[in-house]
Amino acid sequence: MSIFRKRKVALALGGGAARGLANLGVLKVFEEERIPIDLVVGTSIGGLIGAAYCLGVPIGVMEKSALNFKLGKLVDLGLSNTAITKGKKLARIVAEFTDKKTFADARIPFAITATDIETGDELVYTKGNLQDIVRASCSWPGIFPPVKIYGRKLADGGIRNSIPVKMARRLGATTVIAVDIGFCVRKGEIKNLIQMFIQSIQIMGEELDEYQSMQADIIIKPKLTNIDQLAFNRAKEAIREGEAAARKSINAIRKKVGRVLWKR
Repeated sequence: MSIFRKRKVALALGGGAARGLANLGVLKVFEEERIPIDLVVGTSIGGLIGAAYCLGVPIGVMEKSALNFKLGKLVDLGLSNTAITKGKKLARIVAEFTDKKTFADARIPFAITATDIETGDELVYTKGNLQDIVRASCSWPGIFPPVKIYGRKLADGGIRNSIPVKMARRLGATTVIAVDIGFCVRKGEIKNLIQMFIQSIQIMGEELDEYQSMQADIIIKPKLTNIDQLAFNRAKEAIREGEAAARKSINAIRKKVGRVLWKR
C-alpha cells in the first residue's frame, strides 16, 4: 500500500526556472498562515524548491540564495550530442539544497516528476536517488543533458507535467492546491526567428498550464508579467508576486480544505 494512500491535501508546485521562484513566496505564506500540507509534488524548479522545503531547509535560506543567484552559477557550457551545458553546476546546486538526504528524510511526504525523453513517458518518483531525480526534473532538453536513472534517460518533468496536479491525484490527494507559474507570453511585434521560436514555446506552455491547472481545487497564479525563465535578477519580484497570489487565495483555501483541517 502506498504511503500516500490516506493523504488528503497536496500542494503542486509548477516549474518555470526563474519564474518558479514565486513558489518560495507561496510557501512563505503557507507557513505564516499555518496551512498544513500532507504532500508536496514538484516539477522542475518547483521540484527543487519542494524537495528542499520538505527536507527542512528554511525558506529564508532558500530566499537568500535566490536573491544572490547569478545565471553563471548554473551554466557550464560544454557542447555534446544532447545538450549545450555539462550539467555539473546544476548537480552542485541540487546537492547544496538536498545535502545528500533521501526521500525518507522528508518531514512532509514529497514526490517529483520527470519525463523519459526517449519514450515520452511521464513519471513520478517518491523514492530513489533524490539528487539525481531532482536534477533530471530540472534538466530542460537541449540545455542540460538527460540523467540516466534505472535505464531511462530522464529530462524535465515540465515537458509532460508543468503543473503536477494529475500526479498528486495519482498519489491519493483528494484536495490539490496548484501553483500555476505560467509562461512569459509577450505582447508585441515579432522581429526575428529566435523571437518567433521563443514566443511559440511560451504560448504552447501557457496553454498546457491552463489545462493542467483546471484539474486543481485551488489555483494560485502569481502575476509574473514579462518575467522570463532566465530573469533570475528579478527573483525578489517573483517571490513577492508568489506571496501576493497566495494571500489572495488564503480564504478560498481555508474554505475548501476546512473539513480536512477540522478532522485533524
